[in-house]
Amino acid sequence: MSVTEDFALSEEEQALLPTDEEVEEYARSGWYLTRKLFTDEEVDELTTASERFYAGERSRTLPLRPPRLAYWEPTNGAVQRHNDYIHYEHDAIARILRKPIVGAVAARLAKADEIRVFQSTLIYKPPIAGERSNLVPWHFDKHYWQSCTSEEMLTAFIPFHDCGVEMGTITMVDGSHRWDEIGADDSTTRHFADRDNDDLERMLQDNAAYNHVEVAKIPMLIPKGHMSFHHCRTYHGSGANVSADPRRAISFHLQPGDNEYRPFHLSNGDVVVYNHDVLVRRTTDGRPDYADPEFCPVLWRNA
Repeated sequence: MSVTEDFALSEEEQALLPTDEEVEEYARSGWYLTRKLFTDEEVDELTTASERFYAGERSRTLPLRPPRLAYWEPTNGAVQRHNDYIHYEHDAIARILRKPIVGAVAARLAKADEIRVFQSTLIYKPPIAGERSNLVPWHFDKHYWQSCTSEEMLTAFIPFHDCGVEMGTITMVDGSHRWDEIGADDSTTRHFADRDNDDLERMLQDNAAYNHVEVAKIPMLIPKGHMSFHHCRTYHGSGANVSADPRRAISFHLQPGDNEYRPFHLSNGDVVVYNHDVLVRRTTDGRPDYADPEFCPVLWRNA
């Protein structure tokens, strides 16, 4: 998979970067709504390319399936679709995701000199109001990334259309990335799909009470071509799609250039395994290499 390392931004793109004040606000709130980073044509191509992907088109496939891979197939039916490694398996989608302005915005927010892809997931919420799989309970991403050294990883949520409450847009818990955490145990390393929704709601409320704050839930109202970013410790979730149209999006997880693998041990001595760990190349000391350009290409680098 070839990646062109040309990270220069035009004057017009420079104007799309977060201001100093917006970077400070991201540090306070844990989330950020961008300016229009993608053209309508680019967003429309994401939609048409995703339909080709769902119909079976692949630029390449994973050499093996990791144990926790999210991978919707037609036999799964009319549930919420998640397909990991979309940036690896489909070049037309990857080309748009790798637009340097996306990485440059992430670098400003994370105060990093380099941003690499960590993971990407193609998402489709069917327009079925009562579909339980459409409900994403409160969680934060770092719980599932304990094998990462960085505390400044972040995620871009990229809808393929105007996205609001009716569609079940992503919703942030304002400032929650700054909370002191209580109640964390081995279960928090399990994906939210493997946990009880009520348990995750209780965890959110208990942590808010411990930090003496109210839970402020902020739905992201995202116009076409814009996207939201959130910090890896920001609680977020999403509700039902009660609109007449599917909610199409990509969850684009990003890592600063200094992020590395670390062994994270559970209480029973087992080591947490992320999907990358069976796919990426190894470092000289035998660890999974989260800088493997095949799976974690550089998105932006400061010249």
